[in-house]
Amino acid sequence: MAAQSGSSVFDCIVIGAGIQGSFTAYHLSKHMRRTLLLEQFLLPHSRGSSHGQTRITRKAYPQDFYTKMMADCYPLWAELEKESSTTLYRQTGLLLLGPEENPEFCSTWRSLVQNQVPCQYLTAQEIQKRFPGVCLQPGEAAFIDHTAGVLYADKALRAVQDLFCRFGGTIHDGEKVIDIKPGSVVIVTTTSGVYQAKSLVITAGPWTNKLMASLGLQLPLQTLKIKVCYWKEKVPGSYGVPQNFPCFLGFHLNRAQHHIYGLPSNEYPGLIKVCYHHGKEVDPDERDREAKTPGLQEIPILSDFISNYLPGLEAEPAVIEHCMYTNTPDENFILDRHPSFQNIIVGAGFSGHGFKLSPVVGKILCQLSMGQTPDCDMQPFRIRRFQNQFKSAL
Repeated sequence: MAAQSGSSVFDCIVIGAGIQGSFTAYHLSKHMRRTLLLEQFLLPHSRGSSHGQTRITRKAYPQDFYTKMMADCYPLWAELEKESSTTLYRQTGLLLLGPEENPEFCSTWRSLVQNQVPCQYLTAQEIQKRFPGVCLQPGEAAFIDHTAGVLYADKALRAVQDLFCRFGGTIHDGEKVIDIKPGSVVIVTTTSGVYQAKSLVITAGPWTNKLMASLGLQLPLQTLKIKVCYWKEKVPGSYGVPQNFPCFLGFHLNRAQHHIYGLPSNEYPGLIKVCYHHGKEVDPDERDREAKTPGLQEIPILSDFISNYLPGLEAEPAVIEHCMYTNTPDENFILDRHPSFQNIIVGAGFSGHGFKLSPVVGKILCQLSMGQTPDCDMQPFRIRRFQNQFKSAL
């Protein structure tokens, strides 16, 4: 999958053709920057964090800065739909469930209200009437982010990459980066060639720190293997399109220490995606190797949740797939210049919630690589917030 590369020096090289890197390359090409997008695996692949058919999109966030960023994302997703003549989004709404006094649940509601996002607060009785397949426990409540819905992830990734090539960009897949030499012109060596660029953007997901080793920087990133589970409806259609069932997100319900989220039936007819927002730490190159020691028991946690909150589903998953998260300690992104090399940009640590924000993330990384100052608050995404947690050899 490639286009003509032209001369040997690019304006920018982007390493990693997941959704973040692909959107970065897309924005660069729209700014007439000669851009090379490198991917170590043959496209499409399922080794990282951007594969699969669906993702939730939402403005509901406890952090106000994400809610504001999402307001900019929706028009960019719509622009991509128009440019690619492809439907990439279905509005379903997002049902958020949680203890009424939970701080994260309350701050998410406040963020929606303060940013004037169409939303609605629901009591347990109102939930039972509107969504009879959902059961809340005493002391719990819910609200709806009406703007939320489902992104068609694999279609979106392909659309961004196709448009990048249409705008003059070059994709080299099946090329693993084996060396990076910083300088006013960055030299990138892969298993197939040597490339030069005025700037470099690293969006390599779980492989970020392996690439950063030659640049003297190790970020506090944790790679997690996530189980993507699909659960069978006891009555076909009860949690799907015919019932207008929304996406949902549960805050610390039952014994769950992390979010539980779900999407209406799409990938498999009659199966609902319900997942635990956490997993076991792994080496990304060893993802498919079975762990020798037991770790996080995601399936019992999910089964317990489904029995109590979604009793219309079978209590054991029908299908289990996998994806990867690359988490930061605070689960906020890293979008910043390398502390020692200003023409090397890092986009990392998307912590399992970056797909929906990728149009704006790509725009920010594009701006940084062009030496510009992004027009949003960058404080939450700076590397220096981890100055006591990352290692630098420079």
